[in-house]
Amino acid sequence: MGAVLAVLVAALVWWVVRTYNRLIRLRNQTQASWAQIDVQLKRRHELIPNLVESTRGYATHERTTLEAVVAARGAAADTDLGVTDKAAAEDLLTASLGKLFALGESYPELKADLRFAKLQEELTTAENKIAYARQFYNSAVQSYHTALESFPGNLVSRLGGAHGLREYFEGGTAARETTPVTFA
Repeated sequence: MGAVLAVLVAALVWWVVRTYNRLIRLRNQTQASWAQIDVQLKRRHELIPNLVESTRGYATHERTTLEAVVAARGAAADTDLGVTDKAAAEDLLTASLGKLFALGESYPELKADLRFAKLQEELTTAENKIAYARQFYNSAVQSYHTALESFPGNLVSRLGGAHGLREYFEGGTAARETTPVTFA
């Protein structure tokens, strides 16, 4: 009888440890996937000053548009923002970039500028990478939430303190309504 009880206790401990480790692995995956989003966003932010400078020479009287892009970039680059605030700041940046690229339609010489076209292409690539990283992050968050909220993960997370839901990184509707996803 004692041996059976010891085997049951050992199996229970193994099960708790295994479940807890799975929750930690999923939590770490959400953190790592957020870091990938951050890398892609930083790359995007690094391209913007060059884009503004290449536009400035052609559209000197479009100062408010250029200033809006610079301000939106500054807000989006704030490292102290949470996921929801970061998504809102990035949406604002996307909308302001859409207005900047619309200047290309008003200024044919700007649209024909090779540097401007190259920066547009690089930003489009960056946007695609951000979209992929966002999708991967949100998938990791969903897996983590499912493990935390379903049995037995919900019991083990309470015992081990591994709980803590993550926010999804979702774009708002403002940028989607004013700007297409690609800039080319």
